[in-house]
This record gives sequence, structure tokens and C-alpha cells, in this order.
Amino acid sequence: MTATLKSLKADLTALGLHEGDLVMVHASMRSVGSIVGGANTLIQALLDSISPRGTLCAYLDFEPFYDDSDEPESIPVFDKRTARAARDHGIVHEVLRTWPGTVRSDHPDAGVGAVGRLAEWLTAEHPFQYGYGPGSPLAKVVEARGRVLMVGAPLDTITLLHYAEHLAQIPDKRIVRYRRKMIVPPDPEPRWIEFEEFDTRQPVNAKLPEDCFEQIGRAALAAGLKTTGQLGAATAHLLDGPALVEFGVRWLETAAQGWEPF
Repeated sequence: MTATLKSLKADLTALGLHEGDLVMVHASMRSVGSIVGGANTLIQALLDSISPRGTLCAYLDFEPFYDDSDEPESIPVFDKRTARAARDHGIVHEVLRTWPGTVRSDHPDAGVGAVGRLAEWLTAEHPFQYGYGPGSPLAKVVEARGRVLMVGAPLDTITLLHYAEHLAQIPDKRIVRYRRKMIVPPDPEPRWIEFEEFDTRQPVNAKLPEDCFEQIGRAALAAGLKTTGQLGAATAHLLDGPALVEFGVRWLETAAQGWEPF
């Protein structure tokens, strides 16, 4: 059956999305199936469900499209006004990035786009160093008691768990250092910016399993930290952000000590 704006809003209401909610969405259009109006209708259904008092956000990331061996002058400049959301996040994230009123945080890799009442606050003053930690949009989602909506998306894509990685008291965390050629307003000229971050492309500690985000997600669902329902043809989970991060921190700290996670 083809979903419509009306049916998607009914699904979101049944799932427990409320007016005024701050919600971070991860969505697979393939899982949702046919929608009259496509991804734009899904975004509109989310915005209608949370009302103008709510805030919708998504992780955008950035594909640098170059190798470190490339000539420096040929390396593209990151400009948050035009840089596409990473392709592997799906079309919903890119549609939100270009939605009227969306604002984007300054970090090229940990960047978040948001629209709604708290969008400016959520994306402002995003730290370049350790951009998934305190002061980041992820930290602010937790501070504002935001929620995470997984719409047919793999559990290992829950971006908020990178904040749990940052908070977890684990020794020997993997650290990466890199640089980006970018425009940093108000300076109109591009320049190189150095970054330092806990490694987000593999488990933050060598003792953690490769699929630790997937395992945390499954354990959180089993622990009841969600409501579950249908959104179109997709199974959707709505999770409490602060509870998810607290759960993720405890899971990571337990697993890093070599104990069986709960």
C-alpha cells in the first residue's frame, strides 16, 4: 500500500511522536516503501507531527571526495552551505539539509542539520575538536531530552551513540587526527583546519566488538527503551535520547573491561 501524508502522520502519532518533540531521524526510504511525494512527504509528516514548537534534526556528515595523496590545490573545499549529506545516510538526510529553514552546524564531519524551534541553538558553536562530545549537537539533543527515530535504518547507524563513546570512561580510546580545507565564516577564504577526534569509524577501544553499536541498539530495544510501530512499510523505533546514551555508556564501559554486557 502506498503511504500518504495523512497515513504517515497517523503512524507517527501511534508511535508516540508529540507536538514540541525534538527528534533526530535516521530513515531508509527503501524500507518505508512507496510514498505519495517521496522523501519530501516523509519530512513534512515529521514536521507536522512535532508542530512548529518541535525540532527535527539529522546527522549529515561529509564526503571529502579526495585522498591525502592528492595535490593540495585540487582538494575540494568544505562549505556547509553547499556540501551534500553523505550518500550512505540516504536521501532523507539530504532532503532535510535543503529544507527551507534548515540550519547546519559548522563541523564538516560531525555536522547536524536542524529545522524548527531549537534549530539555531542545536547547531550553534559546534566544537571542531571532539565534535561528538560536550557542546556538540549530540550533547544538546540529550540536554533537551530529545528522541531518536529509527525508520527502517540499521541499528549500527544510531549517531547519538558516538556521544556515549565520548562520555564512556574507557582507557586507550582510539584517536584520529586529520585536517579539512574549509570556509569558516565570517572569513570568505578557505583555510586548513586541524581536527582531533575519538575514532568513529571503528570501535573506540580495541577490546570492543566490531558491531558494538548494533549490539547496543539491540540490547536497548530488548530493555524496553523504545516504542515500536509501523511507518509506511518500515518498522520504526522511537527511543529516548538521554536513556539511550546512559545505557550506551554503561554497555561500553562493561564491554571494554572484558565483561559480558547486559
